[in-house]
Amino acid sequence: MEFMTKADSFSEYLEVSEYINHNHIKIVYIMNYLMELIMKDQSEGREMTYLDPEMEYALRAFTFVRDQISHSNDAGRKELCLRASDVLDKRTGLCFGKSHLLCALLRAAGIPAGLCYQYLRLDENDENSPLILHGLNAVYFESLGRWVRMDARGNKPGVDAQFSIEEEKLAFPVRPGLGETDLPFIFPRPDKGVIAKLKQHETAQEAMADLPDKIAGVC
Repeated sequence: MEFMTKADSFSEYLEVSEYINHNHIKIVYIMNYLMELIMKDQSEGREMTYLDPEMEYALRAFTFVRDQISHSNDAGRKELCLRASDVLDKRTGLCFGKSHLLCALLRAAGIPAGLCYQYLRLDENDENSPLILHGLNAVYFESLGRWVRMDARGNKPGVDAQFSIEEEKLAFPVRPGLGETDLPFIFPRPDKGVIAKLKQHETAQEAMADLPDKIAGVC
């Protein structure tokens, strides 16, 4: 898929914003913690998954958000966290909030990152169920000279998202025959339509019952 960036300047994929607030002390702390783990493993002779330091850090940030931050609906958590620092503080978020946190952790390390969306069937077993939006990330690796999508939503039976720089291993590969679609846009900030819809609700359960079903196309 050919990606389309939705920013006036590439620098926007590193900027601090309301929901991608990677200047927050707790996000900086986790970034430093992950960096220190990498340096410790190197000093103790442990083998790295990637020789490229950006990729190694991105892998660890992805794994942290995927595995250590619960998906609110899976975990039965009520908090509806959208700002990256809130997702980290509460250790929970829906797909949108988790993508905001991963974006923030990557940008905190100087790695350009953005937000992507998919149209998926609400009930994957019902081809007539409504199409809703799902949030994930795109990361730009300088060594590759291209964007790579990844999804830190959180795994469960039937969902097995992995960090991969070659073949995408997303939580929900789209099924075009059912009308599901990968949107090609990479946003530097959350889509305004998505945020407006989510902010109509107080809890994660309310948001899950009324998920965003269209993008505004602006952020």
